[in-house]
Amino acid sequence: MLQPIRKFLLSLKFNYLAIFLIGLSGILLFSIMYGSVKKETYKLESLQISPDTIRSIKTVEDTVKTEQDRERAAREVTPVYQLSKDVATNRQAIATSIFDFLIDVKKMGELGQSADDEVLLDNKKQIAEVRKKLGNLEKEEPGLRLSDDAISALLAQKIEVLEGIQHVLSTTIGEELSKPIRKEDLSTIRYEVERKIRLVDTIPPSNLQTILTLGRLLVVETETINIEATEAGIEQARAAVEPTRILQGQVIVREGQMIDRDIYRQLELTGLLTNQSTVKPFAGLGLFVLFVSTIIFMHFNTWKENNSVKKKALVIVLSVFLLLVILMKLIALIDDDFNVLLAFLFPTALAPMLVKLLTNERLAIMTTIITAATAGVMLQEGFASIIQMEVALYIVFGGIVSLYLLGDGGKRSSILRASAGVVTSNMLFIAFYLLMTQSSYDLSELAFYLIAAIASGILSGALTIGLMPFFESAFGLLSDMRLIELSNPNHPLLKKVLIETPGTYHHSVMVANLADAACEAIGANGLLARVGSYYHDIGKTIRPGFFIENQHPGQNPHDALPPEKSRDIIIAHAEDGAKLLEKHKMPREIIDIARQHHGTSTLKFFYVKAKESGKDVVEAEFRYPGPKPQTKEIAIISIADSVEAAVRSMKEPTPQKVAGLVRAIVNDRLNDGQFDECDLSMKELKKAEKVICETLNGTFHNRIEYPD
Repeated sequence: MLQPIRKFLLSLKFNYLAIFLIGLSGILLFSIMYGSVKKETYKLESLQISPDTIRSIKTVEDTVKTEQDRERAAREVTPVYQLSKDVATNRQAIATSIFDFLIDVKKMGELGQSADDEVLLDNKKQIAEVRKKLGNLEKEEPGLRLSDDAISALLAQKIEVLEGIQHVLSTTIGEELSKPIRKEDLSTIRYEVERKIRLVDTIPPSNLQTILTLGRLLVVETETINIEATEAGIEQARAAVEPTRILQGQVIVREGQMIDRDIYRQLELTGLLTNQSTVKPFAGLGLFVLFVSTIIFMHFNTWKENNSVKKKALVIVLSVFLLLVILMKLIALIDDDFNVLLAFLFPTALAPMLVKLLTNERLAIMTTIITAATAGVMLQEGFASIIQMEVALYIVFGGIVSLYLLGDGGKRSSILRASAGVVTSNMLFIAFYLLMTQSSYDLSELAFYLIAAIASGILSGALTIGLMPFFESAFGLLSDMRLIELSNPNHPLLKKVLIETPGTYHHSVMVANLADAACEAIGANGLLARVGSYYHDIGKTIRPGFFIENQHPGQNPHDALPPEKSRDIIIAHAEDGAKLLEKHKMPREIIDIARQHHGTSTLKFFYVKAKESGKDVVEAEFRYPGPKPQTKEIAIISIADSVEAAVRSMKEPTPQKVAGLVRAIVNDRLNDGQFDECDLSMKELKKAEKVICETLNGTFHNRIEYPD
């Protein structure tokens, strides 16, 4: 069932396959993350008892409360008063002027002249004259208008009496109005003026009430509110009031508490009521998923690698990523029941180590970043509405540290070393987190965070080691870790080679050394070449005695066989080895090395032997069935295999002889078209040839002849 689907997917062009798989993964990611951004809402009414303790899921400003606080601050501003020293002088001048007019008219009456020196003034005319002089004052100050009787009574007094009254009134007003007087002080000051006037015995009783009335009317505010300064103070006080905010995570209402009007308004502001459903969080989540999907697609689209490798790597990255998202979901489901940040238990280095071991470091870095961002959204403390930044940074730092410490090998020791480094990184980051929060933690909480840091690092390594075989089996991968396991001399097949064909085993080790060095020089997989070389001639274990490296001197079974029979036995070792490896479920790359390391080259020794026997021989019948080497590693192994056997047969090999022999073998293979189906360039071929010569010269160097 799965095999046809797999073949169909692999047959698609990479871009089409990438869009399909990334799109499908995006849908799964959205579905899994949906619950993390879906906020909990409540069906509540005002004046209802709250069934739960409800916290705000975001930070919002309470504009109504803010305005109330600002109005209260404005009301509490003390008005700015301004003292006017001219008020006392002006009111004294008014008091003096009134009596000056009265005295002037009195004097004119005593002289018997009118104001225009034409007629004598009688009482009525004097009153009229005074009224005329006081006209402007009465217009400005209507309250200071004297009645005719009051004027007549004052005019009836002598000038000396009027001057005395003038002095008393002016002095009293001047004394009292020299003080700061506000509106609320007027009644007190008027009473004081009246009291002082009554204490003066020079004022005739007939005029006392008039003078008292004038005294009270002349008392006004000397200290008035400065409107501009007061308004500026009010604005400053309003501006000083910070906006009232409902903070993220703040308790709005506790279980069993009455939901009053203010609480209901706060629930509305924070969007916690069922009648306030919004699509914004889901639209945001959609953009996040689109962003992650675009990064993955762009990363693979710009990766210069053949499509088969890219397809396999894409499936691996998406599988690892979704596996970790599911793990995040499980942690998120139980996180709300704890007071500590349970997300610190997340294995920070699992994604980067798995992806690096299964693909490459570039993909591992990308996976670390998108995993950290996703964890920040999913592993929230319950009321965070955007991203838990400390969790995202925790995963980024742990992942990057693991990539540095893992190195290029895939040994378990490297994974354990990286895990130990991740533990240290986790502890340092958690220490930073605890110090930055400036909160106090009890011993149990500190113990949890220490255990979380250690558990995260150990889980990263343990899960990496545990999951690697599943990914290798599912995707047919050959990781460095798997290659190292296969290179163990205690592997059953290698022990079989060593015991049954010791000569072949030694030959294979020498080929492995040559192939490893050459592949590393040209940027190919040296470890794959080394391990493949160990197994490339395992087919010889079927008939070990027919291969020269396993024969004893003077015992060659081919001497008794016709060339055709010998040909069939020798050529068969490639296919026999491939079948034996397939039987033991060995990786496809190792099987291909056993089957392709001779390509379609000619078995020249028996071909020449057949021709010398006088038979009509076709060269094609003495060629290996192939196929030709399909990868750089197999091409290099085929050269190393032929070179090692040829150099071993040389007597007194010198660097010049070795170089000539290697060049001849390479040119022969090149001219025979054995490298036509692999992407080995001439530049790489020359470099590999040079490294093989250097390695052979180090192996077959001249030695000192020891005396008997």
